Amino acid sequence: MAAGFLLTFTSSFGQTFFISVFSGDIRAEFGLSNGEWGGIYTLATMASAVVMVFAGGLTDRFRVRHIGVIILGILAFAVFLMAQAGSVWVLVLAMFLLRLMGQGMMGHTAMVAMARWFVATRGRAVSIAGLGVAMGEGLLPITFVALMGVFAWRDLWIGAGLFLLLMTPVLFVLLRRERTPMSFAKETHSAGMQGRSWTRGEVSRHWLFWMMVPALLGPAAWSTAFFFHQVHFAEVKGWSHVSLVALFPMFTLTGIITMLSTGWLVDRFGCARLASVYLLPFAAGFGVIAVADALWVAGLGVILMGVGQGMNSTLSTAFWAEFFGTRHLGTIRAMTAAIMVLGTAIGPGVSGVLIDLGIAFPSQAYGIGIYFLVAGILAGIGALRARLLLRALPDEAPSKRTS
Repeated sequence: MAAGFLLTFTSSFGQTFFISVFSGDIRAEFGLSNGEWGGIYTLATMASAVVMVFAGGLTDRFRVRHIGVIILGILAFAVFLMAQAGSVWVLVLAMFLLRLMGQGMMGHTAMVAMARWFVATRGRAVSIAGLGVAMGEGLLPITFVALMGVFAWRDLWIGAGLFLLLMTPVLFVLLRRERTPMSFAKETHSAGMQGRSWTRGEVSRHWLFWMMVPALLGPAAWSTAFFFHQVHFAEVKGWSHVSLVALFPMFTLTGIITMLSTGWLVDRFGCARLASVYLLPFAAGFGVIAVADALWVAGLGVILMGVGQGMNSTLSTAFWAEFFGTRHLGTIRAMTAAIMVLGTAIGPGVSGVLIDLGIAFPSQAYGIGIYFLVAGILAGIGALRARLLLRALPDEAPSKRTS
């Protein structure tokens, strides 16, 4: 559990909520507009999403104690590269590695490990491991914003790289003996719908996967866009950046509480019932920040977004393990993680272009809220329909053409 927590926490240095803290300095350093900076972010993240589809399958072939240490080392290299970036092309390369190793592989490796190591308490294991990135969200932005008043932004990236290097041997020690659940003594995996272990190709052709795609994209795209353009958002609202960032621990605290609660609910009731409601807090949250005229109102919107994020953090792993099994979970989750990473590329890029066209982010939030309502309806219908297949035996399954 500690290893899962450490993996998700160290992924913070490749996450949007950390990178976006430096948006103003990076744009000033390289002479970039909001749209151009968003475009670089989008390009690097989309490239990492493509690589993630193939690299994510490594978690089915190698032990976490080996692949986790390697990923952490490459992430540290990417952080140092960011600190030394002297041209736009080096900036793009650093962003690509940060997004692939931080946003992509670190969190993916942690969640696949939790879903495999824990079966009866999978929901709670995933939610507790997810506390690492929640802690990162709550502590790192406000800490580094405060430190920016004392240190140059490049020096702060060097400090982050040194921290990652220190964590590498810690991770290896924690994973000297990987966990094997008792339920694996007779079975090497848990099955999904129709009592089967689904391959990635089968999942990609199944109707449930496509009904969940908008739900996969939404939280990644639009929550990322909000945090990525936080400097712009504060300017439009007439608030200081520090005042806005001070609200983010509310997002984290709410996310932690909801994440742990969702883990218990998943173990108690399964993913299907929760899938029909977990996007509603996002819809409400973006509606609130669209109309917010005071910090406390924006705080309410941030809290609602935190509720949605907490539920999404747990369901985004437990859902695929429950419905499609764990034998090929690494490659399956690599595909779904790549879609989420793609969402983190689309959101900031689209929002940045709209900002350059004169459509401020608060105005965009109305449309984002409607998106979440539609995605939530699709996810709910798909999950409730697929729930009937969880109890179906292989010989009771519909034909391959319809399944």
